Amino acid sequence: MNNNINWNFDNSYSKLPKSFKENIKPTKVKKPELIIFNKSLASDLDLDFSHANEVELSKLFAGNELPKDSNSIAQAYAGHQFGHFTMLGDGRAVLIGEHLSQNKERYDIQFKGSGKTTFSRNGDGRAALGPMLREYIISESMYYLDIPTTRSLAVVKTGEDVIREVPLIGAILTRVASSHLRVGTFQYIAARNKKDELEILLNYTIKRHFPKILNSKNKALELLKIVLEKQIDLVINWMRVGFIHGVMNTDNMTVSGETIDYGPCAFMDAYDPKTVFSSIDQMGRYAYCNQPLITKWNLARFAECLVPLIDNDQDKAVKIATETINSFEKKYEEKWMNMMRDKLGLFGLDNKDKFLILDLLTWMHEKKADYTNTFCHLMNLNPKKDKLFEENNFLEWKKRWQKRSLKNNDNPKKCIELMRSNNPLIIPRNHKIEEALKAAEQNNSEPMNKILKILEKPYNEQKEISEYQSPSILDEKYQTFCGT
Repeated sequence: MNNNINWNFDNSYSKLPKSFKENIKPTKVKKPELIIFNKSLASDLDLDFSHANEVELSKLFAGNELPKDSNSIAQAYAGHQFGHFTMLGDGRAVLIGEHLSQNKERYDIQFKGSGKTTFSRNGDGRAALGPMLREYIISESMYYLDIPTTRSLAVVKTGEDVIREVPLIGAILTRVASSHLRVGTFQYIAARNKKDELEILLNYTIKRHFPKILNSKNKALELLKIVLEKQIDLVINWMRVGFIHGVMNTDNMTVSGETIDYGPCAFMDAYDPKTVFSSIDQMGRYAYCNQPLITKWNLARFAECLVPLIDNDQDKAVKIATETINSFEKKYEEKWMNMMRDKLGLFGLDNKDKFLILDLLTWMHEKKADYTNTFCHLMNLNPKKDKLFEENNFLEWKKRWQKRSLKNNDNPKKCIELMRSNNPLIIPRNHKIEEALKAAEQNNSEPMNKILKILEKPYNEQKEISEYQSPSILDEKYQTFCGT
């Protein structure tokens, strides 16, 4: 079977020093059963599974039978988890290898929920079906929202229960990423105080993701600047669609700028900057409004790792790194303003734009207006007539907005076109996700397949999607769980 699939493994990370990883195979499971398979992603990867039957696919994506030339490892990394530093690593995941597509694009192929590793601590190394399907749905949704993300190739049931508060159906997710290099990867190596290993990681990262800076005079500084820009762009996109990651630990920040780890994440319905969905985030550290602040904080931790490589003079290196990190606010503010202008269909600049934007957000917060549907209303695409948008303060604001939208723009249609490309009509509504997951756990995959199909075209008008556009009345109490 494996010979017909077109696997093309070139496992560069496994060649790094022993301290970077553990050589380990996935723990075989009793009765693997394929639940969902991403044909579109397989095609993007130039993989051909047409000759494999469901039993073969189940064994493959469970890790019971590994592809030829794979070299499975668990990666070492550290992380600040809710501000506290911990040495971590893949405690329930195994990287089976790096696949090269026909155009030589490199992709990590990882099994999540594949059993214990050296890094498992007291965990069982397993995952439950609900959280794995959740990651599948939301990561694919993020991809179609044009937001950098890891993707999901398959989910299998293991035929074994995992014990959390209650027994749950066990599952394994196959995750695809441009890499799993994290801020936490650098923290792990930096904590070992071995500069030579840190240099190896630096050069490996640059060669893999940013080869244009290989010959730079100060590679470490250039890497810091690039990662800072990529993380700003990523979080701006999160803010654009109302996405709340929920667990922005440094081990969940990729150097490539992809969204990773869809545990306690969700999309905001009623606009509230302090929205938190994660059951473990009691203090709101990773609330919607705090995501930019935490991004900067995480980047500062990344900069600390790179200090020995920025300059041999530590004081000078710290000064340079600090100046780079302190550029965050200005860069973020500028990009956030441009993003909000795009959401409102505004061309050019106006010194009153910030007031216009903040006034709308303030009104939305006060009236608990739906974040996504407010912009749909402004595009005349609101799924149903909402009396909220007949409120006087909103109508007054709308007049100001309409007047501003004509500045630097002599065609009102251009305003709507710009908005349509930046405001999704569809997001993964929390209650619809839960409905799909519950049905899947009862062997009914139809709701999941339906929502996945709809989420493939989030910016397009589609038939029979109104129920997917309405928020749940229960969302104020909605909580998500990481599943470990």
